[in-house]
Parts: sequence; C-alpha cells; structure tokens
Amino acid sequence: MLTAVVGVNWGDEGKGRMVDLLSGDYDVVCRYQGGNNAGHTVVNERGKFILNLLPSGILREGVANVMGPGMVIDIEHLDGELERLAAQGVVPGEDALIISDRASICMPYDKLQDGLEEDRLADRKFGSTRRGIAPAYADKYMKKALRMGDLLHPEGLKERLRDIVEWKNLTLRSYGAAAGAGEMYDWLMSYGEALLPRIKDTTEYLHDAIERRGASVMFEAQLGALRDIDFGIYPYTSSSTTLAAYAPIGAGVPAHRLDRVVGIMKAYSSCVGEGPFTCEFSGEAAERLRALGGEYGAATGRPRRVGGFDVVASRYGVRVQGATELALTKLDVLSGYGDIPVCTHYELDGRIIDSFPSGAALERAKPVYEYLPGFAGDISGCRSFAELPAAAQDYVNFCEQAVGCRIRYVSVGAGRDEIIER
Repeated sequence: MLTAVVGVNWGDEGKGRMVDLLSGDYDVVCRYQGGNNAGHTVVNERGKFILNLLPSGILREGVANVMGPGMVIDIEHLDGELERLAAQGVVPGEDALIISDRASICMPYDKLQDGLEEDRLADRKFGSTRRGIAPAYADKYMKKALRMGDLLHPEGLKERLRDIVEWKNLTLRSYGAAAGAGEMYDWLMSYGEALLPRIKDTTEYLHDAIERRGASVMFEAQLGALRDIDFGIYPYTSSSTTLAAYAPIGAGVPAHRLDRVVGIMKAYSSCVGEGPFTCEFSGEAAERLRALGGEYGAATGRPRRVGGFDVVASRYGVRVQGATELALTKLDVLSGYGDIPVCTHYELDGRIIDSFPSGAALERAKPVYEYLPGFAGDISGCRSFAELPAAAQDYVNFCEQAVGCRIRYVSVGAGRDEIIER
C-alpha cells in the first residue's frame, strides 16, 4: 500500500497528527518535499512534539523514516531537531531515519538571501519564514545546489563550494552582504558529521522495500494544495510541489503509483503568511476562533489568519490533490458556536462563482456565507459518528457533500486517540 497524506488548503490542516495516527499501519514514512519552513505538531502518549524536517513517523517504534530527494535540508536545524527529540526520550537509530543523498542542502547564505529579500520587499513581502527555502530551491533548479551526498566526499565538496559561493555572492553583494567559502565549509563539516551514517541512496532503499519486502509506505507532505508552486495562490506559495502526484517523484521512486490519497482539511480555515484568503475573519470573530483553535504557526509562532470553512477552496484542493478520502480536523474547536459560518461561494465582480480563481481575480473575490446550526458540549470523548451531536453530524455531512469526497476521519481533539473513523 502506497499512501500520500496531503493538505487540502493553505497548510496547517493537521497532517502531522494524522500521519502519527496512521503510521502504525505502515512500514515506512517518507517526507517528499519542503524544508523546515513549516511544522507538524503531534500530541501522543509520549508528549507534545513539533517537527519541522523529520517525518512524523519518527515517533513510532519500528517505522523507518525517509527524507526524500525532493526536500531541502538545513542540516543545522536537523541536528537541533534530533537533539530536541533526544531530550524528550526519542532517539532514532540509523535504520529509523534515512536521508536521501540527492536531497539538497539549505545553506546559511540561502537564509541570508531570504531575509534580505523580505526586507527589501517591505510591505510587499511574501510572508516567507526567512529560512532560506525559496533560495535553496532556486539554487537546485539553477544547478548550483549542494546535496546531502556531497557531504560524503568533502574534498570534491570544497572545490564545488568555492565556485558556488562566488556565484551566490553576485546576488548577496547587491544587498550589501557576502558569504565566505571557508565559513560555509566549516558549517557543513560541523553539522554534517553526525548525519553521515544516515545518508544513503533512498531510491534503492525504497525500491527494495516496496518490491522485495512488500513494505507499505506513507508519503508525508508539507503545507497544502493552495501553497503549491504551480497550483497554489502564486506567488504567495511555497517553492515546492505540495501535491500527492509528486509524492513518488519527491520520495525517489517515480515508477510507483499511489493507492490512496488522504486529504486533510480543518473544520474551519486557517492560513499562515501573506496572500489572498477570501474567507478571512477579522476583529473579535478572528480572535475568538484563533484562541479556541490555538492557531499559531508551529514553525514560526506567528498568529494564523482564520476564517470559516471555505467550500470553494477546499473543493479545489481536494480535486488537485486527487484525494480518495478526507480527514476533517479540529471539529471540537467549533463546539459552542450558535451558528457556524461556511463560505459556500465567491462573489467576483458582481457574479457568484463556484470555481477557485487565480491571480488578481482571487484577490478581488469576496466570500458568500451560509450559516449552519451549531452544537455544544465536549465532543473529545466521542469515538463513533453516532455519538456526535446531531448538528455536528450534519456539519460533517454538509462539508463532505460540498467538496465531493468522503470524510473518513473526524478529529475531535489533539490526542492520538481523539479521532472518529467512519
């Protein structure tokens, strides 16, 4: 079984908690894109964990975790993340965490460039996390990136690094900054040393696991469909492909096909960063929902923008992800609302539309709301759909019908077991 777990909306939908939940049924969990510019928050019997780079299966004993070639990896951050896990009693062995030799390295000069560009843009900024992800991907496609496998050959790395830093400085000097090749080499050696035993040909590893051992593999995405570099709210997107269709490629096994795509969406909407967000609440309504949902970025701590469930955006996200089933998270957050606002359509230039626009048209779109009956009481103890209040059941059924895909899982709390499988 090859399964992708992906975000339907702007990211932060709760993918980490779903990967943690489902990973017990899989042999391998593989992150296939992105870097440490987003986070997955996982709560289980071992505690609360915030993962930026590591696959969420790292918290399951007996599950192998792969960081695929589609990722960009800040090795300093990865070392720190592993140290924080160790402090919480989680120490993955070499076979429990494998890093692709083809994954690109996110360098300190990428972080420097990222921050300088956001400063230059000022009030026109993209909302970058300033962690160097866009410059690192740009380096990759300019064929100027270093890869994890280069750490295994330090002499050749040193020579290539010298040329890359010379090239990178052509850009950095326009901002009044510069990088040093010697300093960059020392950084690579310092933070790369502990990772060397984990760097392997993950294409060979995964192919062998799937073909010879019949392993089941879960592919874990970062962010959501609306942050995809091609199909998201460009240019306010990530710099990688967040879609399920890319999973086998970003994982390193492009010849394999997915059997299952689990799309994750919240019972309401949230968004970190800049860009059009049609259903956004403001004022007291936003503050209430943000506080109830604990809506602060796992990677940055930034307050998330929040709004009602967006049917138009979610239906589009389900479609481009090719979701075969859905998980609806944080239904418990809506408990206590008298009426629940749902954005069912957009108004664009005086017309009511059902399709998700792009570019300037999306920025002009306005939400059209309907209000569904609310429900009350603590639902975190519900373990079957029938135990939910009737209005909560109706809300789930409405969302399911509106986006055109079966909702199989309903999250009623942050804990691993606080879930309903329909």
